[in-house]
Amino acid sequence: MQKPDITTLLDSRILVLDGAMGTMIQRYKLEEEDFRGDRFQDHPGDLKGNNDLLSITRPDVIKEIHAAYAEAGADILETNTFNGNLFSMADYAMEDLVYELNVASAKIAREVADEFTAKNPDKPRYVAGAVGPTNKTASISPDVNNPGYRAVTFDDLVAAYYEQVKGLVDGGSDLLLVETIFDSLNAKAALFAIQKHQEDTDRVLPVMVSGTITDQSGRTLSGQTTEAFLISMSHVPLLTIGLNCALGAEDMRPYLKTLSEKSDFYTSAHPNAGLPNEFGEYDQTPEIMGGYIEEFLQEGMVNIIGGCCGTTPDHIRHIAQLAAQHEPRKIQEAVTA
Repeated sequence: MQKPDITTLLDSRILVLDGAMGTMIQRYKLEEEDFRGDRFQDHPGDLKGNNDLLSITRPDVIKEIHAAYAEAGADILETNTFNGNLFSMADYAMEDLVYELNVASAKIAREVADEFTAKNPDKPRYVAGAVGPTNKTASISPDVNNPGYRAVTFDDLVAAYYEQVKGLVDGGSDLLLVETIFDSLNAKAALFAIQKHQEDTDRVLPVMVSGTITDQSGRTLSGQTTEAFLISMSHVPLLTIGLNCALGAEDMRPYLKTLSEKSDFYTSAHPNAGLPNEFGEYDQTPEIMGGYIEEFLQEGMVNIIGGCCGTTPDHIRHIAQLAAQHEPRKIQEAVTA
């Protein structure tokens, strides 16, 4: 379906990214048999918790979630592929499903995006192929007694990301979102895989990058400040750079401000609904979270805004209403480092 180039929209209004997939899946209270479906009845080991697999075994659930976010006002729908990579799927002995999972997930999001675009062509919907950080880190040793040890190589990460990217592109994604980056070396491998796929196929999709500041130190897990993270990603012609996860909007604000002031790319943010409580749950209501988000919008810090852990269609609906009242950040206002 023909849609305007997303950059033309980013210059005219703030776009809204959807919210948490895992939070919504939990509401369905799915059991082991939902994850297994008919196809994986004899698969060894437990499958409950492999949310990406639901794109094959319970596509109806994933489609309903996408539709709920689109109905709430999301312009961009993320595919259900946060763990759709070789290393994460190895936890379930499902490495051979990586390509299929990514194709299936992208097709579900594509179907919903096209349905809502057809209903209202003045508000086109886009699919962002979600590329998570994997459960490996290329920069840090998992063995405190051997700081030089690495559990994964750069080349291994590139190969894993390439397979995921191929599936996301073949499934119909409009964009690629490398998100929740805690290790910039992992992200560089993802970006290298994306560029390699572009060269191999001559199919170029806009790329979004989103890092995560892990705590009040203001650094990623691999030790980079926000500005260092920006600089280390700037060798690639990105569509957006931003922050997500780990922090709520209130705590994310100073780091997002740094990106907004320093970046020559469009900027994005999709924070958590606050910080998790002692039960691992998120307590911020749409109104409370919206109060912090509105500060981002009033100060012109973002081009894309959405939600991460703990957010729901109600959060996204409130955020979309706020975003419609403000102008997007202007790239030419950025101060180069």
